[in-house]
Amino acid sequence: MITTPPTPSQPADTLASMLIDARTRSLALMQDVIESRCLGPRLAIVNPPLWELGHLGYFHDHFALRGLYGLPDYRLPGAERLYDSSSIAHDARWTLPLPSPEETLDYLDRVQQAMLERLPDGTASPAQSYVYQLTSLHEDMHGEAFVYTRQTLGDPAPALGPMPPEAEPTGPLPGDVAIPGGRHRLGSAEHVPFRFDNEKPPLEVEVAPFAIARAPVTNAEFAAFVDDGGYERRSLWSDIGWQWREGQGLQSPVYWRQDSDGRWQERHFDRWRPLPPHHPVGHVSWYEADAWCRWAGRRLPTEAEWEIAASRAPSADGHSLAPDKRRYPWGETPPSATVANLDGLRLDRVDVAAFPLGDSAFGCRQMLGNVWEWTASPFAPFPGFQPDLYRDYSAPWFREGRYVLRGGAWASRARLIHNGYRNFFTPERHDIFAGFRTCAP
Repeated sequence: MITTPPTPSQPADTLASMLIDARTRSLALMQDVIESRCLGPRLAIVNPPLWELGHLGYFHDHFALRGLYGLPDYRLPGAERLYDSSSIAHDARWTLPLPSPEETLDYLDRVQQAMLERLPDGTASPAQSYVYQLTSLHEDMHGEAFVYTRQTLGDPAPALGPMPPEAEPTGPLPGDVAIPGGRHRLGSAEHVPFRFDNEKPPLEVEVAPFAIARAPVTNAEFAAFVDDGGYERRSLWSDIGWQWREGQGLQSPVYWRQDSDGRWQERHFDRWRPLPPHHPVGHVSWYEADAWCRWAGRRLPTEAEWEIAASRAPSADGHSLAPDKRRYPWGETPPSATVANLDGLRLDRVDVAAFPLGDSAFGCRQMLGNVWEWTASPFAPFPGFQPDLYRDYSAPWFREGRYVLRGGAWASRARLIHNGYRNFFTPERHDIFAGFRTCAP
């Protein structure tokens, strides 16, 4: 049997519901793509759709059925030679002899049924609670990747069922909030239901007072930078950022264009639309966010500053930080459709002034949901870091020049995201649902 990190025991019904829901979402996102084009088009940043779906079954098979329960064989012979992302190079995934779509779906179904059958009545063990959350949350991450892959390829928006009424325009939310400095415990504590390895052990840091924007940078604010020649002014870019911009040939964010009258449009999945001015800018790289900050005389927050703004409250006199730390910006209650734009419910971003009920104690809005937010912090381990069961989740990427992103996006699953969750990508990635919030210099 495997050794899992200490994890609070969860109701077995909760774990089963997570498992089923994650799979239902994956199939809703991928079924039409699997049927229409199993292996293409081939792009450097896109996995073969059929491979990625099979990888989900393998991950569950490997960590749950073989690792947790000790079953000797994979439910698909040779699964590790097809779907082990740790040992199969990205380019090689396009030439593998993959099973058919029908065989792939059958593999996923058999693995899931075997996992469900092994859950007890009542409360699951700590080990089960860890592994079932790990596999479900891993599938949630791939679900978000399925969504931005559809955007990359210009596919239609996925069909995820009934949608709520379209969000009413709420406009911009300008201004900063002042946050006092102090000590902060960065990361996640032991009592939370699930912690990824890079969230622990919590790290005590000292942060100076700072001022951070109430909302992320909007399309209109970013368009002003573009219209001012921001993509043509070498002085606004770092050396490596300028090299990247030249290599990409960009004069604006990747999914923007101007119509015949010079008005900005953006591509949202397979259709072009007028640029929504008060949506947070999305699909921008760290390099683009950094250049905008230089142009505007601003800076990206460190991840400690971001987490303080999201999770802490002012003391009674307003001159220091209150001792408690919130799991979510609004408190301890898990996210709902009234406080954050998560779970793909609207299949889109919303205006930055939306969801006032989700404000942090300091008055920052949409710190969870809408867009991931780049920070100034390189992705690095906290002192005392130890890799967990999925050893390749964090450890291989600490020296890759990645940056931390916080907060989740509209396509992120609500059960995955909280104030301590750390995402991480290389600075050139602009296919992901990433924007940014800034601090005063």
